[in-house]
Amino acid sequence: MQLTNPLKNVTNPFKSFSTIELSLLVVFIIYIILPIHTPQFLSGAIDNPISLVIMFGIAVYLFIYSNPVLPILYIFVAYELLRRTSKSVVIKAVQHTPSQETKDKEMKQMNPKKAETLEEEIVEKMAPVGRSDASVYVSSTYKPTAEKLVGASLF
Repeated sequence: MQLTNPLKNVTNPFKSFSTIELSLLVVFIIYIILPIHTPQFLSGAIDNPISLVIMFGIAVYLFIYSNPVLPILYIFVAYELLRRTSKSVVIKAVQHTPSQETKDKEMKQMNPKKAETLEEEIVEKMAPVGRSDASVYVSSTYKPTAEKLVGASLF
């Protein structure tokens, strides 16, 4: 009885890769595995709409002209690139953002305490709303009367 190797019919998936595709595959895997940070001078160039269009174009090109494993891995690389770039941009923005205490001081300087104007003083003296005495009912002999208004309306 002869034993056959069950893996004999399985083809090597790396045989279909060209040398350029194989080198890109290695670079992509290294970039995903290692925590490589995006340099500050590149972060502005990567984190904008034009670079997103370029990355999308590269992904489409890889899907059309290369082995299917490479573009799928490229999607993860592009995601990681954008994620790592956005962190550096956020850190840069946080460094230049003033603290809340600084903002409060600036707001107090911009909005000084207002002095009461003459008009406000007069209104306060003459019409003290909410602080007046309880209303007093005054009886008078005046009784309003209304005449009949027949024919005052067209209807």
